[in-house]
Amino acid sequence: MKTFVHRFSDKILGVLSCFDRLRFRGSLRLLSSVAGVASWLNAAGILLKDFLPFADKLTQRLRRDTEQFAQDAGRPVRYLESKVDKEQLVQGIRDQQAPADNGLITVLSTLETCQSFDIFRNRDTHQIQLRRRIRKCLHYYFYFEDGRFGLTQVRLMTWFPFGVRIVLNGREWLAQQLDAKAIGYLRRDNCFVNIADFARAQKLADQQPRIAWPGQLERLLRRVYRQAGRFVGTPQPVPAQSYYWTSEQTEWATDLAFRDAASLAELYPLLARHGIETFQSPDVMRFLGHKLPAHGGVHGQYAGEIVSDLKQRPEGVRVKHRAEANSLKMYDKFGTVLRVETTLNDPKGFKVYRTKQDDPEGAKQWLPLRKSVADLARRAELSQSANERYLEALGKLDVDAPLSSLVDKLCRAVEVTRKLPDGTEKKRRYRALRPFDPEEVRLLERVSRGEYEIAGFRNRDIRVGLYGATPEGAEECDEAKAERRRQAARVSRKLAMLRAHGLINPTALCRVPRNAFDVRQPDAKLSQFSPRGLGVALPRLRVSLLGPVDFLDRLVNEFGGRAAVKPPASHQCRHCRVHLANRQLRVFPPPALVAFAPGTGN
Repeated sequence: MKTFVHRFSDKILGVLSCFDRLRFRGSLRLLSSVAGVASWLNAAGILLKDFLPFADKLTQRLRRDTEQFAQDAGRPVRYLESKVDKEQLVQGIRDQQAPADNGLITVLSTLETCQSFDIFRNRDTHQIQLRRRIRKCLHYYFYFEDGRFGLTQVRLMTWFPFGVRIVLNGREWLAQQLDAKAIGYLRRDNCFVNIADFARAQKLADQQPRIAWPGQLERLLRRVYRQAGRFVGTPQPVPAQSYYWTSEQTEWATDLAFRDAASLAELYPLLARHGIETFQSPDVMRFLGHKLPAHGGVHGQYAGEIVSDLKQRPEGVRVKHRAEANSLKMYDKFGTVLRVETTLNDPKGFKVYRTKQDDPEGAKQWLPLRKSVADLARRAELSQSANERYLEALGKLDVDAPLSSLVDKLCRAVEVTRKLPDGTEKKRRYRALRPFDPEEVRLLERVSRGEYEIAGFRNRDIRVGLYGATPEGAEECDEAKAERRRQAARVSRKLAMLRAHGLINPTALCRVPRNAFDVRQPDAKLSQFSPRGLGVALPRLRVSLLGPVDFLDRLVNEFGGRAAVKPPASHQCRHCRVHLANRQLRVFPPPALVAFAPGTGN
């Protein structure tokens, strides 16, 4: 992202990253399964035959309390007989009248499907059984102004087990914070068109993932229903149940506010075309964290849907890349804001560095990312990383530069000075890169894959990509182990060379456990392609993969561009001189052409 912002700094007012739409789900964990409900009914002294009458009493009590709550606030419950846009309806109500003294705007009710439990009579055993089933019940939608989160929606299920859904907007929360700090801003809908101090606003936004979410969500629920989790009228007293909160959907958006609409209108068509033409289905999967085979294709057993599309909306043009339930979007808002947004619905495939849930005092390790709000900070980190990498790639639109200017520095040996623990310095020389050597092209192609843009890569990832995985059944063979060690050592030297040239960077605070072949790296650090690597290696790699002549032909024939081959000036690298036949390549793209990168299929 730094490259993009630096390149267009004269057009950009500021950058802001924070949560956009957040949808939380609250559930009573004990009452989320048939076994748990049966156990709770037994503790409460309720027979199975009395379950439905008991649940109906709870429903009637909840409805009476809700009707009274709305009546006291002067906002009678509105029943929706057909499907309507609730957000638009609520906005119209807000424009017509101010919120009530307790902040309530309106209460809507409608019939919707839900997951619940029912009694089933088994004809074979002549017994009644408790089963889970889908049914319809009345749902209440509470809309109110909260002093901390702004406009808040609470959806309450009126039938056992009384599930809850809370919808917030991170921009609403930030607006409340900016008002408290007396920081001026211009806002349209959920978008900040301008802020008096973007740096201070970003510091405030950085606090969002660290909010004590369970307590705040419980507070929001009890604003509209004080008896949540409490069951009165049972034959035997039972303790109140606490809600377990999960992140059902999170949207993390990075907004770039431009100085005027003309600047964004000139740039956005190029960005949209680049987003559609550059990322193919495998690239989208890698970018969103899915593991792919070493050959770079898609697993034969993969049955999910991968979509990249462009859509014209009233707010502007939207580019969306989706792999199963997760997506990455780019669109312009109100003509002056460029937004890149990562939406996570399914955390499968992501990792978080934490302790085991049943061993909070144990050692931390990389474990699967949970939907629990306890891992919300990690969600924000992953989403921000995706946004930054996407913008970083978009920052490399233009290849209007001599090839020699891209490879001159890389084709020279470098010397790295490292400070030892005793205070002395040790210098080490690394050879020049060979950007047209097929082996090094494979290495650059491997480390620049979108799969590693969020979580980085390890020695093992690159080793398997370059040399292939060990055949099944041969993992324990001494000869195979020795070969893996040799391959790992070669990869270590190659990665050290790329790091010395500034093409890859180690990721901060990302440590992985020891594995079978990293014998000399018991705590191997993860690495990622650096901004310089993205900007320098991708155009060079595209030429390397096609060859100079093929690259020119495809540029002219397929895109209508103009290209020229000129004699070399100062670039005298022997290796490149051999591969380019002592010629220098310069590419002049037409206005609509934005970039060339490996794997575009162009």
